[in-house]
Amino acid sequence: MTEWLREGERLDDLQRDGLRLIQNPNWFCFGMDAVLLSAFTRVGEGERVIDLCTGNGVIPILLSARTKGARFDGLEIQADIADMATRSVRYNHLEEKVFIREGDVKEAVAIYGAASTQVVTCNPPYLTETGGLINPTDHKAIARHELRLSLAELVEAAKRLLVSGGHFYMVHRPFRLAEILHGMVEEGLEPKRLRMVYPHADKDPNMVLIEGVRGGNSGMVVEKPLVIYKNDGTYTDEVRELYEG
Repeated sequence: MTEWLREGERLDDLQRDGLRLIQNPNWFCFGMDAVLLSAFTRVGEGERVIDLCTGNGVIPILLSARTKGARFDGLEIQADIADMATRSVRYNHLEEKVFIREGDVKEAVAIYGAASTQVVTCNPPYLTETGGLINPTDHKAIARHELRLSLAELVEAAKRLLVSGGHFYMVHRPFRLAEILHGMVEEGLEPKRLRMVYPHADKDPNMVLIEGVRGGNSGMVVEKPLVIYKNDGTYTDEVRELYEG
């Protein structure tokens, strides 16, 4: 196993089809948001997926197991994290389905081509580049703050990558929902489905899942809330099924 891991890394069980993921806890590890996004995303048989800001590649790897898509690309700007994701792909013998590439989302259309995919997914940085001192070279800062990619740039890239009628899926924070929906409509990515995620039934939502369609007609479905934990701190039945299903 040591041939797969670098210093500080570990191999985590994804609890699905025997898949494992290489992670470095000193950098940034995937969380519930990635799992929920992969479950929220719908991929048709034979379709292609491009995951922007892919990080350690957890979303394309999970989608390759959850769906009948044909190809799953992941784009990551940080070279060392892209390398880690590539090693996870090889460890799981997914080289013929999952393809990780180092690159900037702002150059995604030049890399993959315009109108080149049916599905785009993204678990982006949630916070703007404001408030406090931020290390612009720190892995966690780049993952959490819009140091190298703004929300507007992300939405534009997703729109240009998608074929007409293609679907964009994103997880984000509710406090930016108005900005997100406005930006999607401005770019012609019509919001079609939205679901709020609550840590507990009596708490405020801390995540929002959004689906948009390039060139779609107006009209959005707001799905029932998704609650993560029961009162005793264990997962709700729906969340447990998401991990198992």
